Parts: sequence; structure tokens; C-alpha cells
Amino acid sequence: MSTTNKLKIALIQSDLIWENPDENRKLFEEKINNLPTDIDLIVLPEMFTSGFTMNASKLAEEMDGTTVNWMLKLAKVNQSAITGSVIIKENDHYFNRLLFVHPYGEIDFYDKKHTFTLAGEHEVFSSGNNKTFVSYKGWEICPLICYDLRFPVWARNTDDYDLLLYVASWPKPRIEAWDALLKARAIENMSYTIGVNRVGTDANGYEYSGNSACYDSLGNCLAKNDLGSEEVLIVHLDKESQNKTRNKFRFLEDRDRFKFQ
Repeated sequence: MSTTNKLKIALIQSDLIWENPDENRKLFEEKINNLPTDIDLIVLPEMFTSGFTMNASKLAEEMDGTTVNWMLKLAKVNQSAITGSVIIKENDHYFNRLLFVHPYGEIDFYDKKHTFTLAGEHEVFSSGNNKTFVSYKGWEICPLICYDLRFPVWARNTDDYDLLLYVASWPKPRIEAWDALLKARAIENMSYTIGVNRVGTDANGYEYSGNSACYDSLGNCLAKNDLGSEEVLIVHLDKESQNKTRNKFRFLEDRDRFKFQ
């Protein structure tokens, strides 16, 4: 695949239909089909086929299941990578797994490290233990999921990634933390940082206000929707510009090199 210094990314902020993968796939396919034809990467929310549910036994799919094949088809047709998280069953364990599907059929994945104990996610889903770095069009991308945002050491840019990416189901009562932490992750890691959150109200009565956003390496907001409405945000990222900023300030040269146990 060719490399490029520029990425055009679609952030799809959407409501979700509770525990209904078929209808959610239809919803997102319609939104994806209406995107410009030159999108490099499409980002969907956390558990985009079901909403943030603990009903894993009913909704889990396997890596050769319907949603993975649907993502493969759309990525190929649109010649754009697609990412978002779904419930995956593997070796008798359930994972909140982010899938990054390349246009040519390769799949990278990341299993959520920090399961959300407040909602009992840790009682249903196994925690991932490995960070994933996705190489795409000459960019190094670090994908993470929702609650991971609260843990800066896990996101620390000790691997010189170019883009930090979060997919989420982050509820409205704590949305100020979402805003602050997304911006902080961008600044401390000197990296473009994207967060895609859902909107609407789920079956448990939790309300989501979105606030999907993109920040540059100095914490400047490049795009944001804080209106609680469905919207596709299109952002343009420039790696050469980011590298110039990094070379000017050189903050990453003084970073701590954490080791994980």
C-alpha cells in the first residue's frame, strides 16, 4: 500500500440500536455509503453493533462472523480502512475488541485493556494485555477503547506513533472528563488524538452526548461535535506538519520510558 503524509478521516458520531447488530450494520452502511470517495479511514464507536451491553453470550461473534465480513466488504468497496469495537468470542472468552480492517483485507485488532468495573465489564469480558500499533499508509496508529482514556501510562507515546485513536461509549454525566482527557492525551503525547463517542440513550437509561473530537499535537481542537447530535466529522491530518512541531519543541525526547509488568 502507498504511503502518504496526509490522512482524511471520517468520525461517525451516531446513535445505536440496542442489541440489534443487523439494524446497526444497516445504519452504518448507509452513513458510510454517503461519505466522500476519498476517505482514508472510517471510525465507528465502541460496540457499534450492540451498544455498551454486558449481554455478551447473546451478542458475541467470532472473527469469521457476520460483522467482520461486513467490515471487510465495506473496506474493500470503499478502499478505506474501517475501525470500531465489537463483542468477540475467542477460546471461550469474551473480548471488547477493536477491529482495524484494511482495504486489502488485513485485520489488526486490540482487546480493551481497562475493562469498566463500574458497569461490571470485568465480570463478563477478559482484559487484553497487549498494545496494538497499526501501520497504515505510512502512519503508525495506536488504537484504544473508552475507559483506557483514563490511564495515561497505557497510552504513553514511547513508540513514536503518529495518531492516538479512541472509540467510546462515554456517558454524558462524565463528558467533561472525556473532553479534558482527550486534549491531555494529545498534548502529553505530542500526537494527533481522535475520540469517537456515541449519542442517544441506551436501554439502561444512560445518555450519551457524543463530543467526538480531534486534537493536534499541541492540543488545538481541529473538529468537535458537542451538540449531542448525529454527525460525520471529516478531519484532515498532516504528518509532516506534526513532525515539524515535534522537532521544534522536542518534548518527547524527555519522556519517561515506562515498562509494563
